[in-house]
Amino acid sequence: MQRQTSLFVLTADTSDATITAAAEAAQAQDAYLACLLLDSLPARPYFVYSATGFGAAAMPADWVDHLRDARQAAESRAAEVNDLLTRNICSGDVHYAVCAGADIRQLCAQRAKTCDFAQFADDLRDRDDIFRDALHGLLFQSPVPVIVNGSPFASCNRVFLAWDSSLAASRAAHLALPWLRRAEEVVIGCFESSASDQRDGEDPGTDAAAWLCHHGCNVTVSQFPGGGQDVGHGILQRAREAGAGLVVMGAYGHSRMREAVFGGTTRTMSEQTELPVLFAH
Repeated sequence: MQRQTSLFVLTADTSDATITAAAEAAQAQDAYLACLLLDSLPARPYFVYSATGFGAAAMPADWVDHLRDARQAAESRAAEVNDLLTRNICSGDVHYAVCAGADIRQLCAQRAKTCDFAQFADDLRDRDDIFRDALHGLLFQSPVPVIVNGSPFASCNRVFLAWDSSLAASRAAHLALPWLRRAEEVVIGCFESSASDQRDGEDPGTDAAAWLCHHGCNVTVSQFPGGGQDVGHGILQRAREAGAGLVVMGAYGHSRMREAVFGGTTRTMSEQTELPVLFAH
């Protein structure tokens, strides 16, 4: 028996309908749904400054009570999620945690090491702190691709591969091979960018196209001038024009700090909710 395992990252606020849809999609593909329910810690300790100018950490008197309540709520919701999996005859399990950002990154990465790919609940972005830490943990500390705005089990006739010859783009293409092989057409989009230090000769994307053709993919290569436009917005526009149901791209071609401060393609594509995106770093 062969069975894929999908890491499904959600929060206590994720609706029953969203969880049921994920369970039904996994069950239809005889896949295992490894659910990870996350919540952040209650408000942190604050600092009290004395007359001498030195500060001391002060713990709110009821902080431990808030933490206990949060953990009990997560445990209760995890039990409800497990019931939903059982009701939909979906093989899976539910783990939960209430923790800080660094622990969220570590937990997601550790759980993903024994999964085939990761997916996010559609409303996870409503908890921006959890969304960003989960995404960064999976991209930087795990071997799996991450899909946002969609299900890894959804059929897709046309895939848009954003290509710039970088290692991140190449890893994304390798990890996305199952989706690329199933698609009726793969559109390789190459974007000129003065910020890129990668070069792919006079005909960008042709080597990637030849490689995918060896895998039986029907490939079209399109080259797009930068024109000063943000590459992320360019990918969105061209993917829409191509009628793509999935975008595949490398994440954080620049440093994570640079993208966090100045923005970048990864940030643009992770914040948009219009198109499903498969990320890899």
